[in-house]
Amino acid sequence: MDAELKNLRIDRSARRERGPSPWATRWIVAGVTVLVALGAWRTLSARLNAATEVETQRVKAISAASAPEGVVLNATGYIVAAHRIEVAAKVVGKVKWIGVDKGDRVREGDVMVRLEDDEYQAQLEQAKGQLATLQAKLDEALHGSRPEEIAQALANLDSSKADLDDARVSLNRLKSELGEGLVARQAVDDAQARYDGAVHKANSLQKAYELIKLGPRQEEIDSLRGQVQQAKGAVAYAETNLANTVIRAPVTGTILERAVERGEFVTTSFVGDRGAKGYVVSLADLNDLEVELDISQNDFAKLRSGQHGVVTTDAFPDRKYDGFIKEISPEANRQKATVQIKVKVVKPDEYLRPEMNASVGFLADPQPVTKSAAPERPVVIVPASAVKDGAVFVMLDGRAVRRGVKTGASSGAGVRIEEGLVGGEDLIVSPPAGLKDGDKVRRKA
Repeated sequence: MDAELKNLRIDRSARRERGPSPWATRWIVAGVTVLVALGAWRTLSARLNAATEVETQRVKAISAASAPEGVVLNATGYIVAAHRIEVAAKVVGKVKWIGVDKGDRVREGDVMVRLEDDEYQAQLEQAKGQLATLQAKLDEALHGSRPEEIAQALANLDSSKADLDDARVSLNRLKSELGEGLVARQAVDDAQARYDGAVHKANSLQKAYELIKLGPRQEEIDSLRGQVQQAKGAVAYAETNLANTVIRAPVTGTILERAVERGEFVTTSFVGDRGAKGYVVSLADLNDLEVELDISQNDFAKLRSGQHGVVTTDAFPDRKYDGFIKEISPEANRQKATVQIKVKVVKPDEYLRPEMNASVGFLADPQPVTKSAAPERPVVIVPASAVKDGAVFVMLDGRAVRRGVKTGASSGAGVRIEEGLVGGEDLIVSPPAGLKDGDKVRRKA
């Protein structure tokens, strides 16, 4: 019985010695290979069928009359404020208050800075006091002597006349007595001296009385009037100095720089960054901007006063502004061999800032149109970035189609297309470097 059971038991040790079946190994390897091939095929298929994302722009055809003229000269320079103002103080003093900061908009007459004004207040009060004193003296001279003064002068004159009469009587009596030998000669001499003094005193008081009745001389009145006028000027000067401690905006504009802080000393002349300041703020009207350019003397003949151009900046190259030559320097720069010109920006906006790099494409003068001239075909202008190697790409049914074009003059608006486009096409702007004719493309969101 035990022997029969042993014969029915499976011998696992023998199976381990023989190893796995060759057919099983082949099936496993084949399955893994098929899975890898399927994955690679799917990845390659996805890549081959992927559409390149591109930026498109609808091509527009415009009339020849409204098309911009060709650019005759390109030049670079800097945007500057047409009128930059450094607002300085007209009096010296410490900054008591400052109410503006860089970038603030101010209107003409707005208070920007206040200086300490205690000294100027005291000077004004002193000038007013001097004026009041001189004005009182002038009023006194104009009104003349008071009745009481005239009466007093008359009384003094009468008293002196009485003394004179008494001295005369005494002198006459002593003279008669001298002839009779009753008095000495010395007594007569003393009486004569007293009489002479009384005569001079009476004459003096008589003149004083007449002067008091006449009042001050006209020359004295004129002198007092001059002193009063001078005092009024001193008051006005003190008031002006006091008013100048309040610094106001001279024009409407934008603060470009704040040069002082509270407590700093301001003078009427510039000393240095660490010393007293010669100005408190600088401002300019940012609606009045210009492009300052140095034009080579070899290219100067291409330009004229009033000539228009297209202004662009490095910061915002897609924004274009109309401008025209406003100023041509009357002299050239010998060292640089250039002539400086200024181009006024017609309608600046908040994107333009002073000291930005700017480029100007000066346009050729428009050609006169004659009545007999045949009507011209519409003009197509595309961005310069869309044209590469004499061709452009247009998007048609989800694919990039390459079209050869014939280009004309370029301008700030772009490149003129003479042949190859008629308008209405979906132009691929700035096509990728590897884009080929027939590649699948899709419009960028």
